Amino acid sequence: MSKSKKRKTFDNEFKNKAVQYVNEHSELSRAQAAANLGIGQSTLSRWLKEARESDDGKINAPGSGNYQSDVAKENARLKRELCDTKDALEILKKAISIL
Repeated sequence: MSKSKKRKTFDNEFKNKAVQYVNEHSELSRAQAAANLGIGQSTLSRWLKEARESDDGKINAPGSGNYQSDVAKENARLKRELCDTKDALEILKKAISIL
């Protein structure tokens, strides 16, 4: 039996506090800061980059996906569902025309 690693997920509050911690403790290397926070160095570097690139210096993206709000996430889901429905309708039209 193989054990699968479960990927850790962090909320935006933790990410922003981690970025703040690194900024406040400039005497620490990124590797030391990441070890203190219990995360990987590449993860911390990615969060720092996201914070630098954002307008307000904070990580705003939700934990799952790249949606800015629940409305945007729901909108994307509905668009996918509409596309799937259109595809199914096209298949049914072709099946009817064959019969």
